[in-house]
Amino acid sequence: MRTHQLVLAWIEEQLSAGRLAVGGRLPAERTLAEQLTVSRTSVREAIRILEAMGVVRAGVGSGPDAGTVVISDPTAALASALRLHVATQHLPVADIVETRVLLESWAAGKARPDAPELDEAAALLAGMDQAEGVSVGDFLALDVRFHFALANAAGNAVVSAMMGSLREAIQGYAAELTSNLPDWDATASRLRAEHHAILAAVRKGDGGRAAELVAAHIEGYYREAGLGAGSREP
Repeated sequence: MRTHQLVLAWIEEQLSAGRLAVGGRLPAERTLAEQLTVSRTSVREAIRILEAMGVVRAGVGSGPDAGTVVISDPTAALASALRLHVATQHLPVADIVETRVLLESWAAGKARPDAPELDEAAALLAGMDQAEGVSVGDFLALDVRFHFALANAAGNAVVSAMMGSLREAIQGYAAELTSNLPDWDATASRLRAEHHAILAAVRKGDGGRAAELVAAHIEGYYREAGLGAGSREP
């Protein structure tokens, strides 16, 4: 095991045992190096990895913001990894679409009718309903946020983190595919109507119907944009 992995293993053990928690601080770099009998370089490398993973935030200098603080932001690391793998063509867009259908249809089926996130979803819909003055890019940004709010309404932290990590990738490739659409205004009108139907089903507590509508909504957009169900091209 490389020395920085010893540091990572120790921190993982401390978190699992409850001796470290969100908001807590790691020992000073020198203290941790001496305690684990590793170099300070190894400690710094481990902390950089944990920062990239969204587990800690390293502060410099002195004062209340100094030191390495345990945080919990898995979305950033997952989003970065997904973007890179999509860019290297390792993760085909069609596979991400299928993953969206799985995650979002499950979330729509489990969403709580009284979840506060649904109020946010309704506000985002109101923004999309302003047909004039809403650019394609702004519409797609609101669209992604709407789907994210619906996913959050299910109350599953892992699903929320995964959807959050997909947000930028979803918006990016959705925007690229708009050039394939024969009539953007007609598509936008249909998407708005489908959004309203999905939200209404969730509000009524009809999770089964909401799940069906979300799946048809996502698959319909990409089918219209020329991304066939069997395509594996990124």
